[in-house]
Amino acid sequence: MRPPLPPFTSETAHQKVQIAEAAWNSRDPERVAAAYTEDSEWRNRGEFFTGRAAIIGFLRRKWERELGYVLKKELWAFTDNRIAVRFEYEWHDQAGQWYRAHGNENWEFNAEGLMARRFASINDQPITPAERRLG
Repeated sequence: MRPPLPPFTSETAHQKVQIAEAAWNSRDPERVAAAYTEDSEWRNRGEFFTGRAAIIGFLRRKWERELGYVLKKELWAFTDNRIAVRFEYEWHDQAGQWYRAHGNENWEFNAEGLMARRFASINDQPITPAERRLG
């Protein structure tokens, strides 16, 4: 399937968000990184890095630490080659403590539909297993 390309419509922006959600829920760093340009710029919380190799390394570390990861993304807004999403995901640490992470992402795409920039702001909240909403 050819990925949705900019300029985005409401339909293609929603598709792009759903494709991203499915990729992240796979917890496969290579699959996720394939959606980004070779020199993609990232800000994830306080980390800043560039490139697919750095993305793969980041995601491997993330999913070694964030066990049972389940994500839900929602389109917030879009324009020609940019999409904003809100999201939440749940995960637990090795001790069994569950967390819900809330956040927003700003995405910018190149003409081929690859993400050239991803800027994420995220906050974690400890939750009990009974408070889980996802997964």
